Order: sequence, then C-alpha cells, then structure tokens
Amino acid sequence: MQFDTLIQGGTVVTASDSFVADVGIRGESVVALGAGLPAAGAGQVIDARGLLVLPGGIDVHTHLDMPFGGTTSADDFESGTIAAAFGGTTTLVDFAIQYKGQTLRHALDAWWKKADGKAAIDYGFHCIMTDLPDARIEEMRSLIAEGVTSFKLFMAYPGVFMVEDALIFKAMLQAGQAGGLICMHAENGGAIDVLVRRALAAGKTAPKYHALTRPTTAEGEATGRAIALAEMAQAPVYIVHLSCNEALEKVREARDRGLAAYAETCPQYLFLSLENMDAPGFEGAKYVFTPPLREKWHQEKLWAGLAQDHLQAVSTDHCPFCFNDQKQLGRNDFTKIPNGGPGIEHRLSLVYTGGVHGGRFSANRFVELVSTAPARLFGLYPRKGTVAVGSDADLVLFDPDQEQVISARTHHMRVDYSMFEGIRVKGVPRQVFSRGRRIIHNGLFTGKTGAGVFLKRRQYAM
Repeated sequence: MQFDTLIQGGTVVTASDSFVADVGIRGESVVALGAGLPAAGAGQVIDARGLLVLPGGIDVHTHLDMPFGGTTSADDFESGTIAAAFGGTTTLVDFAIQYKGQTLRHALDAWWKKADGKAAIDYGFHCIMTDLPDARIEEMRSLIAEGVTSFKLFMAYPGVFMVEDALIFKAMLQAGQAGGLICMHAENGGAIDVLVRRALAAGKTAPKYHALTRPTTAEGEATGRAIALAEMAQAPVYIVHLSCNEALEKVREARDRGLAAYAETCPQYLFLSLENMDAPGFEGAKYVFTPPLREKWHQEKLWAGLAQDHLQAVSTDHCPFCFNDQKQLGRNDFTKIPNGGPGIEHRLSLVYTGGVHGGRFSANRFVELVSTAPARLFGLYPRKGTVAVGSDADLVLFDPDQEQVISARTHHMRVDYSMFEGIRVKGVPRQVFSRGRRIIHNGLFTGKTGAGVFLKRRQYAM
C-alpha cells in the first residue's frame, strides 16, 4: 500500500484511546493506522516521534466577517481560518445571521458568499434566527435537509436579536421533529436592559459596567428557562458560551435527569476574570464580550464541569474588534463598545495547558472537548473529530512540551491585541493537515486560501 503521506511513530490520541502508531494518508483520507506501515513509495514521510497525533480541532462558535455595533469583526474567512489553522483548528462552524424581514435562505446565501474562495479550512454554518413567523419556522426543515442543522436563538439584546419565549418554543418543537439542534444565548435580556439603563443614568459608562450590568443570575435564570422550554418541546438544546456556576448548575441538573442538554464554555472564562476589567484607562474594553467575565472563583467550577462532562465542548466565540479604532466607539458609553474578543488561534494550547498539564483531565478528554464532542453534536462525526481509517485526514502533530508565550506581536489574527497577552502555554501545534494537505509547517502557512469546503452536516443524533 502506497501513501501520499506517512506519519511515523507519533502517539495517536483519540477521545477513547492513546497508542503509538503510523498514520497513512492517501488523497483526503486516513487509509491506514498501525505499527510499521511501509514507507516505500510514500510521497512524504514525517517523523512524529515525541509528538501527539490529534484529530483536527473543531470550533463550533465563531463570528467571522460579522456586522455588529456599527462595525464588522476584524477577521474575515481568510484571516480567521488561517489563524485557526495555526492553532490546530481544521474545521469551524460560523453563524449566518437572518435579520428581520429576511428568509433563512437569504442569511445562508449571504454567509456562503463571505466564505467562498476565502476559507482555508473546512466550515459549516449555524443560522441565527431573529424573525420567526410561521413561514420561517417551516423553512428550518429545508435548511436541515441541506446540511444546516443547527439554529441559534437569543434571549438577550432586545430590539436586535432577542426573541420571545413562545417563538423559542416553536423553533424547538420544529427542531425536535426535524432533527435540528437549537443553540441558545441564555441571558435575561429584559432584566439586563433595565440594569444597563440605570447604570447609564447614574453616569456609570466605563467598560467594567458591561459586566456589572449582566449578573450571573441573569445567565442562570435564562439557562434554566431555555432548558425548561426544550424539555417541554422534547428537543435537545445547546447552551453557548456558558460563563458561570449558576448556569452550569442548571445544565448539570438537567443532564442528571437525563435531558438532552449540552453546553460549551470558552477559554476566556477559564483563564480571565472580572479583575481583567480593572485595567487602567479604557483598557478594560479589550474584555468586553457577552456573557461578560466573572469573578475568578467561577473558573474552577467550569474546569470541573469540563472534567465531569457537565460541559461538553470548548469553543471560542471568536469575534474580534481592534482596540485602537473599533473598541473606541464606546469610549464614553460601554453599551457602544463592540462586543467580542479574539481567540480562534489559541484554543487548543490553552485548554491543553490548563486541562492536561493542569492535572484536571486526560489528553483523551482534551480531544473529546476540542474535537470529538463538537463533531458528534453538530453532525460531522466520524468524518471529522477522530483519527480513524476512513476519516478525513485532518490531523495535528502536537508537541505537548513546547512552550509559547501568547502575544499580539506573534499571533495571526487580524486584531491589534490579545485577550491572553503574556500567558505562557505548554502544548503547541507543530504541523497541521486539512484533508491530507499540510497547511501549517515550520511556523508557516503552507495551505491555500479558498481550499476549505462547506460541510453538509447530518441531523442531530446524539
């Protein structure tokens, strides 16, 4: 058997096993996995001794080229996917936004145009729904049939994205019947709006008030309400960017009762805290995203939730806005600071550092959180999310002992700061393959802009 690429002697790590093996790639797929695979005739042979061979990371929460707050997120599908690749992510699922009056099809077509010819890694779309007459509810079925099998709804941002509980319930009923999965931004938007208005009226306009007007109880209440609506609809629900213990407890309780309730958290909630917003001057604007940063004690609760499977995934909610111009839109009013932060490039290294080197969970659980569980939840497994014969050759040769200091000076995201500036990580991607093509090598991008393909995802079937 001849291979286009033969990766020799690495430790293959999946969600369930770790073993030393060679990996044979032909075309876009893994075609052989085992000891002593023949090197004769291989197009290239790569020595992976001392490295981990991981399935490519899957980030199911990104916002590339997204209009928000009078500006647009700084990374488009070219710069964002290249940065993701440097960090070991080979697949992402972004959000196509349906604005009021539009069909879901219009939203999807708009985001296809943004990604086509630019994405360097494979991608899919969720659809954000903001306008839900009965015709839109029915339209969900056609999108599910075309491989867009997940939909995001907001309980926050009144007048922009927020929809009422009745519409959320109707969408969940449809998703449950048609094999879709509803993703929920769970915060009590009405209560938060009152707190925001009171803060502004009192002259409290600094960035930190973004966090102080979005209390953990608002997230916990909405998380419980979203789960209750899903239970009534007999539908699965996925809570996005969970940030605090109050919300985590709602998910844990639901899962203990056997409900199909899932949740993700993000590296910013694991490594940063409300203290970061005490940075001098306007620097706290770098940490304005939603949900906001919490008191530091929540971090250990979230790490424990990841270890115990109360949380199923780590995504980034990557939505970058440059500090020196875009974030300045809210210099005198925290409500005008574009919500979002950059993180697509460092997810794997941060989670490996805090999780595996931190002694909180195994390398297998790490793979589950950053690749396998997202693939299963969002209809990509086993094509993505594992190292197995027949799977796409999306692979990361990962050095578990290499150290790196995160800095805006060296990252590849199109943004002028890093949320994680100065954090030292241990565990760094050395080489990255996307469907058999080596796209990161020796610190360089060796892939091709536009080589990423749209992924038609299967229906929810956890």
